[in-house]
Amino acid sequence: MVNQKSLPCSCSGHMLLLILVSSMVISAFGYGSLGPIAAAFGENGFFCAIDAGGKQKIICWEKNNNKSSSSSLAYVSTLPAMVALSGGEEFLCGITSNLSEPFCWTLSSSGTFLLQPSFKFSTYMKIAAGKNHVCAIRGSYYSDVDYGNVDCWEFSNNVLVYNSSFFDPSVGESVFKDIVSGDGFSCGVLKDGGVVCWGPKSGKLGVSGSVKNLAAGRGSVCGISSKSGELVCWGDSKEFGEFPVGIRFVALSAGAHHFCGIREDDHGIECWGSIKSSKVPKDYGFTAIASSDFTSCGVREADLVLDCWDVQGQSPPNFSPPLQLCSPGICSPISCGDGKFSFNASILNEAELASVCVQPDLKICLPCGSNCSKGFFPSSKCSKNVDRICSACSLCQSKSCWDVCGIPSSSKNQPKEQRNFKMLVIIAGSCAILLILVFTGCCVVPRLFVGSNEERDKTQCLSCFRKQSVEAEPSLDHEISISATATIGTAQVFRLSELKDATNGFKEFNELGRGSYGFVYKATLADGTQVAVKRANAATIIRTNGREFEAELDILCNIRHDHIVNLLGYCSEMGERLLVYELMPHGTLHDHLHGELSPLNWNLRLKISLQAAEGLEYLHKVACPPIVHHDMKASNILLDSNWDARVSDFGLLSVNDMGSAGSMETDVYNFGIVLLEILSGRKAYDSEYAPPDIVEWALPLIRRGRAAAIFDRNAALPRNVEPLLKLADVAELALKENPNERAGITDIVLLLDQIVKIGLTL
Repeated sequence: MVNQKSLPCSCSGHMLLLILVSSMVISAFGYGSLGPIAAAFGENGFFCAIDAGGKQKIICWEKNNNKSSSSSLAYVSTLPAMVALSGGEEFLCGITSNLSEPFCWTLSSSGTFLLQPSFKFSTYMKIAAGKNHVCAIRGSYYSDVDYGNVDCWEFSNNVLVYNSSFFDPSVGESVFKDIVSGDGFSCGVLKDGGVVCWGPKSGKLGVSGSVKNLAAGRGSVCGISSKSGELVCWGDSKEFGEFPVGIRFVALSAGAHHFCGIREDDHGIECWGSIKSSKVPKDYGFTAIASSDFTSCGVREADLVLDCWDVQGQSPPNFSPPLQLCSPGICSPISCGDGKFSFNASILNEAELASVCVQPDLKICLPCGSNCSKGFFPSSKCSKNVDRICSACSLCQSKSCWDVCGIPSSSKNQPKEQRNFKMLVIIAGSCAILLILVFTGCCVVPRLFVGSNEERDKTQCLSCFRKQSVEAEPSLDHEISISATATIGTAQVFRLSELKDATNGFKEFNELGRGSYGFVYKATLADGTQVAVKRANAATIIRTNGREFEAELDILCNIRHDHIVNLLGYCSEMGERLLVYELMPHGTLHDHLHGELSPLNWNLRLKISLQAAEGLEYLHKVACPPIVHHDMKASNILLDSNWDARVSDFGLLSVNDMGSAGSMETDVYNFGIVLLEILSGRKAYDSEYAPPDIVEWALPLIRRGRAAAIFDRNAALPRNVEPLLKLADVAELALKENPNERAGITDIVLLLDQIVKIGLTL
């Protein structure tokens, strides 16, 4: 049997639940080589990777259509720590990190039932799973010897076949350095070069020349030429199609009908085969990849976060990975050679993490990059312990990056002194104009809207990322390197470790809610302060890059108002994105009106109406730049310890559509719906009523002078209902069908202020 060195792919997390995935119409095969991330294929397919926390534990994630799954992420308690993984048909195999022994498992069970008894306690350096067989290269994973003989075993319907068709005396005597398995065949790279294939379906899989880094599909294999670094593919050409020519690769993976590879220069992804419209990520590089069916997943080199894409153009892909950090490669005792660097775990900025390998004397050797993705240039070369560093082209000021960044030739031909002088003039002029625009746009124009109300919060146009008490400017395109909690601008930078402690490890019992962005947790900081921590999920992180997150934070950290849930700080470490907000102990307006929380009296409802309107007015008229909420509803109005209303969840929304017609008017319309909920106690949409839509039900009554018919009978009516009738009139103004006739938010605030001043006699 061929044994292949396990590559550890680590991702931090906890328990892994193995649950059968719902059946699919297409049963597909595709098999990758050994790595830190691997995929099982077919109806019950799944991905697994190795944890980056230093213990090399295994995490897995299943198909998105698995309706029976209670969690997409957990550790399998029965799985040992492993150094490398390989995927087969509905099963995975790996090499244990303690004894270098083989271990295989499926979604429904794990153990040794997929291992031939005579091989259970053998040691292997590499392993390769195929459709119904496994081959592995003998030898200790921790040995500096990287070649050995091969063992193979076969099974049918999870039952071992003892008279294996993969037994080949000539192959058993050969010595291999690498191995890969497919549907009915295995191929191995011989110690002295060349590739040998064997098995019942290996007849048409001959190849000449020296190759490395193999990946096997259903009936085909692709490898990387040892001489040119370019692709060499053989076997069923329908699977690999017209593969890229003239591109050098450093890693490969194979799916059911496609192959993907990591380019040598910029570590970007290239896919080929029977694909339609690939959703391959374009803005960052990868260190490892694995493929299953039409989905591929990889480990991003910048932050070690998992990312998945679909080669058929489907979005989101069939598999959505957990928000975890994965080991960038396989741990090895062998020294890194030319063109490689030894991965340094310190880039993760996690003080307690010394290494991603279970043994400190092991290292992860990764290929150096020479180029960067579009818009960036390599500002430093690859060295012994760190890869090349990519910087934004906006920082390009020398001829070393002109060609990469597309600097015009006219600029190149100018004398250096002239270029520098012109650049200084441009920078100085731009800064002066920018300061004038910022002052005018942020600190003058908003005052035209707030008029005589001089006591309102002053507009702030400060950068969230200006220096204060720390030396290094944080950049969210990289990991933030701060030794202790610091304050930057108006936002505090938290360490991931302290937020983990504050939320008890993001445990479920600390959960306050969840949404499309991620989960919200109640947290208690070390000084006893209670806060709310919003933790982004993987989909959010993948959807927004570091620069977008930085721009959003730059806005959020300067939002300060008594009726806004204000941002206190953030954390951007180990691929995580966490926002820390003020804690609102009395929950949401929605839960008080429609849920199990205590009902609100009419005076409190009127006060909440005014305060929520003031918060929305601040976003529209005072915030710099102005912000469209986009999701104004009762569940996004929270109540603080004084029962004051705070508008929430306006962050991480696009502000580029501020000029589009109707954006702010839509916020006002949605606020009108909130006013109807406050008046009636009914939900915005409730199928138990006819009509179910609150606007269709309430607005005709208000317009016919029968507003009292919508008042909430669960709250004791005051003796004078005139303020409530006026509140209904304000709601009607906010709900005008024609946006041009709809009341503006400032007008609504003035009307509500008058109503609250009149007050109610209960």
